[in-house]
Amino acid sequence: MGILTIVLDKVTNLKDEDTMGKSDPYVKLELEQDNMILDKDFGEQKSTVKKDDLNPVYNETFHFNVPSLKNMELTCKIKDKDPLSDDEMGKCKIKLEELGLSGAPTHVQKKVHNRLIGKDSYIFLALTYTE
Repeated sequence: MGILTIVLDKVTNLKDEDTMGKSDPYVKLELEQDNMILDKDFGEQKSTVKKDDLNPVYNETFHFNVPSLKNMELTCKIKDKDPLSDDEMGKCKIKLEELGLSGAPTHVQKKVHNRLIGKDSYIFLALTYTE
């Protein structure tokens, strides 16, 4: 059994989803093994909510226990915390097996929202894997 460590650094240039005030973003990390037919879920974890912030800095660490990185896929969903229903602000999928992770941090920058006008939104992570 190994440990996947995810350091969620920041998200940049989020689009405001609220009509009143600014969005309150948080990040939901979901880990699953993509086995074509029988996917295996390794759980989800959430960051703290950053009130009124379209460029939130988190510096939060998350750990997942996994048997290996074979076919592992990390989904990062950026959501806007709302009283009734949380809006999706962006998302990306990262195929962990392709990154060649080790005990040394691998820095990952992924686009989470593509814009026609203005800057795209990105998530910044540092990933390590130890057995």
